[in-house]
Amino acid sequence: MQRRKLGKSNLEVSAIGLGCMGMSFSYGPPRDKQEMISLLHAAVDRGVTFFDTAEVYGPFINEELVGEALALRWLIYPNASTGSTSNP
Repeated sequence: MQRRKLGKSNLEVSAIGLGCMGMSFSYGPPRDKQEMISLLHAAVDRGVTFFDTAEVYGPFINEELVGEALALRWLIYPNASTGSTSNP
């Protein structure tokens, strides 16, 4: 898997990321949690370290799902999409 440097930092992420919005928001009802955790694990197993999520996808449900699936598994860099907020 190719990697990309994040800005001027020394952090690198996979060149291919996984968009996580459809796991808990949009495109119909939320997907089965265990299936999405398996999908996230499969992505990491293939070298993905960049996961695109945002608090508006829930709110916070999407980040919680990604965090639960990846906790203590790998050093990953979730991308908090910008420009969108939810109304609590």
